[in-house]
Amino acid sequence: MDKDKRLDSLEQEIKDVERLLIVGLGNPGRKYRNNRHNIGYMAVERLAADFSISLERVQQRALVGSGRFNGHLIFLAKPQTFMNNSGDSVGPLARYYKIPAEHILVVYDELDLPQGSLRLRPKGGSGGHKGMKSVIQHIGNDFPRLRLGIGRPPGRMDPAAYVLQDFRKEELPLLNEQLSESVTVIEHLILYGLDEAMNRHN
Repeated sequence: MDKDKRLDSLEQEIKDVERLLIVGLGNPGRKYRNNRHNIGYMAVERLAADFSISLERVQQRALVGSGRFNGHLIFLAKPQTFMNNSGDSVGPLARYYKIPAEHILVVYDELDLPQGSLRLRPKGGSGGHKGMKSVIQHIGNDFPRLRLGIGRPPGRMDPAAYVLQDFRKEELPLLNEQLSESVTVIEHLILYGLDEAMNRHN
């Protein structure tokens, strides 16, 4: 095969590979690292470790890594814009990598789900989550999302203060199980598709 034919074949192979962008929402910086609000970051970090993907490349105001899984080209991202402006990173990333909204999975914390639980959904609104509101403003709402339950704050505690608290030591075993389950859900999403993954895990 001559050089031009090899290049044409490689270009077609790249075009044929389905691209997926998996985004974990959170706040950058050491002070926020173990916050409840950063569970989306934690899930993507766990997935990166499982896929042997390094999240060190800086692109479109995010830490990004890429790899292959089951014939798919997977991009992982942690926006560095702070939570409430997450869309300022996710929108440009989607355009840069030419990934349609339906191939973008956003992982984030959910107050209205019990701690340790998770729910996979094909689309929807922000539910009052400001990070999701920002993402929706940039790419619409027709994208799948994985909501990781952190539960409601105790008593009359302000939810805004609650999500910026670190997980307590006694909560860490349940958190670890939840993050492991999130990796399994995402792997099943890639392997079997959205509907089957929802049937298996919701």
